Amino acid sequence: MSTPPAAATSPKSEKSPAKNTGKSPSKSPSKSPPQHAQVNVGDTGILEPTHWQQLAEEENAGDDAHSLSEESLASSTDSVSSSIFEYRKLHGRTYHREIGSSQYCEIEDCTQEWTFAPDSADYIHIRWLIGSIPDWYKFFREAYKTCKPGGWVESFEPSGIITSDDDTVKESSALGQWGKLFIEGAKKLGVSFSVYEEELQRKAMEAAGFVDIQQFEYKTPIGGWPKDPALKELGQFGKLAFLADPEGFVLFVANTIGWTESEIHVFLAHARREIHSGKHHPYYKQRVVWGRKPEE
Repeated sequence: MSTPPAAATSPKSEKSPAKNTGKSPSKSPSKSPPQHAQVNVGDTGILEPTHWQQLAEEENAGDDAHSLSEESLASSTDSVSSSIFEYRKLHGRTYHREIGSSQYCEIEDCTQEWTFAPDSADYIHIRWLIGSIPDWYKFFREAYKTCKPGGWVESFEPSGIITSDDDTVKESSALGQWGKLFIEGAKKLGVSFSVYEEELQRKAMEAAGFVDIQQFEYKTPIGGWPKDPALKELGQFGKLAFLADPEGFVLFVANTIGWTESEIHVFLAHARREIHSGKHHPYYKQRVVWGRKPEE
């Protein structure tokens, strides 16, 4: 019989992670938002884009000095065929084709019925499908069907919420608003960006029939603020990834809730400033859940 995956050895955060109880860790107590947060807020909790435009101009001073140029981050494309750039475009940004042309890459739509043979996989690894799956229960039924008896399924999913333990990430800050944009945009797309909060991994795996289900939770910092050397390095990579292309994360989803390109860029300027300031200690949570298909 297959052995459990090695996810249980995931790096620990500075604070002890939650025990394997199946419950989400408690959130830090919230404090009253700063005065400038008192603007029009709908039922979604999302601040109006005009809020970011109305903030004092000096709060954005120096943002350009910290910006990373597209040229410094992009690899050379001199030898790339022009056909690879035939993508969809939105707000001047390109998006990948729905189906590629590579004859060596097996393409499957995991939201549809899986075409893999039943009882054919010893191990199925699932990672970062947040915002992609309309029905997680159907998804894990397909995984159960494909998994061999005695085989394992492992699922990694993050929370879309950026938070802090010391209240340095306010709900009214750009980082504090980040997850709200995705949660609301995902609703309009017919998917969930609250997989972590709703504990959908474990619930759907249990409903599908998996047994011996376990889980492990940890925090992923953004920025070099942690004291632990390993987490500090992890956070520095997270900061680089965020600052290199935040537009790649948020342009599409913010467009679904009616934000214009210019409004999105103003919001992202505030998010960049908050990360660069070093005054905020942001992180997001992740959960790995694994389970076994019973022997027949």
